[in-house]
Amino acid sequence: MLDIATAYNKYKFLGNEFLTWIWYLIETEKNISEIMASKEEVSFEIGNSIVLENSLGDKSKERITIKGDQAGLEEGTTALRKGAVVTQINLICRLGQNQGQEDQDAYKFTIKGESFGLTGLKPPATAKSGSEDEIEGMVLEKAFLLSKLTQVIDTLFLKFIEKRISEEWKNKELQEIRTWILS
Repeated sequence: MLDIATAYNKYKFLGNEFLTWIWYLIETEKNISEIMASKEEVSFEIGNSIVLENSLGDKSKERITIKGDQAGLEEGTTALRKGAVVTQINLICRLGQNQGQEDQDAYKFTIKGESFGLTGLKPPATAKSGSEDEIEGMVLEKAFLLSKLTQVIDTLFLKFIEKRISEEWKNKELQEIRTWILS
């Protein structure tokens, strides 16, 4: 059995590949609900930032950060062409009945590939309460919303791993990703 540090160093690339794959799914308008085999509609959009990293031969790294609501992702795709991977991405996720609605009805968060840490998480807005008796219900509702998002991310990561270790990855998916990067 691998110790934690060895396993972490050996497999940390998977998180970055996962985030790069999510970007590919978004840009090529793949049906994420279908990929996840979800009964609930799931969609993602790129938020206001993306960080890419390219390992250079001499143990140094090049980091490309794209920020801003209207920022173009051309620099990011250029970095992908040079071998970079996404290390951090800000996403907007809509689930079920929240499709196509206001941003307040969406999850907004940043996910890091190395640790799968979620930062800046804003779940969809919930009803405001005026009484102290309803606070427990509001807390439970927020906890439920957070568990739904983690379930979506976990399921999507599982589907990524299933694809990543399949022959389909080598024969089809990887070629489609390369075509997207070069287009």
